[in-house]
Amino acid sequence: MLVHSRKARWAVWTVFLVLFVPLFALPLLVVLGASFATHWSGALPSDPTLANYRAATRGEALRALTTSLVTAVGASLLALAAGTWAALAGAALGKRYRRVLDALFVLPVAVPSVVVGLSVLVAFSQPPMLLNGTRWIVILAHTVLVTAFAHQSVSAAITRLDPACEQAAASLGARPSYVLWRVRLPLLLPSLTAAGLCFALSMGELSATMMLYPPDWTPLPVLIYAATDRGALFTGSAVAVVLMAATLLVLFAFSRIRTRASYR
Repeated sequence: MLVHSRKARWAVWTVFLVLFVPLFALPLLVVLGASFATHWSGALPSDPTLANYRAATRGEALRALTTSLVTAVGASLLALAAGTWAALAGAALGKRYRRVLDALFVLPVAVPSVVVGLSVLVAFSQPPMLLNGTRWIVILAHTVLVTAFAHQSVSAAITRLDPACEQAAASLGARPSYVLWRVRLPLLLPSLTAAGLCFALSMGELSATMMLYPPDWTPLPVLIYAATDRGALFTGSAVAVVLMAATLLVLFAFSRIRTRASYR
């Protein structure tokens, strides 16, 4: 912290706590408290129980968690592959074409996700690409929504690469494919952990998913919405905590991978 005065440090920490606790920490703490509650008639929850978590970790909730994990992993890998390929291709284009490519990838983020869901629904409800009613249309919609983040991360990393590394490999007779796989992609490895952000965004996606999911492929956010909509707030809170825990564990794993890749 670049604040050397003790009073100034106290002031900075006070402002941080005043802003952080009400805006970020308090809502999460409320959900956490509600997940253990049976009733909440006063200022604090009452009648603590683990029954909500027993319901949130078995049966329909467990299947929904598996569905969300499979969807998020699939969408993240597809987004990473498409975003990396587009970023590498854009680096070989002129600045004008690269800006057009960037705008195309950012466009799904610039519009409401429900619009993306509707467009995917309309586009893939007729042959020859009939995906409506299958799990693949959900994974595809999530891929469209999160690819922009992978593309932007890799594009920014490419601009920071030292071209001397690739030029040295090429001058020693390395083929372009060898330079790509053994020089460029290893240097881009820290940026490829943007798949973690893609995973987190996919795990929490609701608007587009509500328009597309089939009955046998219900992600966890949809189940949380359904639980709270029918008044099961405490069970929904426990399911939400499970969703947060699973997402944070995967993000922690990606953070460790990024740290190790940065020191290679």
